[in-house]
Amino acid sequence: MSSADPPGSPSDPPASSADATRERAPDAVPEASTPFVRLGGEPGVRALVDRFYDLMDLEPAYAGIRRLHPSTLEGSRDKLFWFLCGWLGGPSHYVDRFGHPRLRARHLPYAIGIAERDQWMACMIEALREEAVEASLAKRLAEALFGTADWMRNR
Repeated sequence: MSSADPPGSPSDPPASSADATRERAPDAVPEASTPFVRLGGEPGVRALVDRFYDLMDLEPAYAGIRRLHPSTLEGSRDKLFWFLCGWLGGPSHYVDRFGHPRLRARHLPYAIGIAERDQWMACMIEALREEAVEASLAKRLAEALFGTADWMRNR
């Protein structure tokens, strides 16, 4: 799995046949469902993104990354929402609007070092926790997002 692939992406190894035949509780989430579905679809992704940017806007611990954003966060909220929907296995809103994400190129104008990466990750992990994302999914998302966040570093 590359650092930009979400958990459950096609690059993950297939589940064993034992996994496929194991009985599940009626309300259990199927193993084959995407992270997008497991987060609750568009409403769940929007709630996560909104909490992420609310925390960034309110918490002094995230002031460093907040300074890298425009004075209003509406455009940033929309772009992260559109990107995450597709990255998590849902609709490709971002690609439909802007083409390939080219994340590293789009982030080059901003001075992103270890401190900014770590603030971004801490803010996202807090948003995942506050939005009560199931622990195993939150862990896999944080691991995948860390690889992407680390790739954005340019200083």
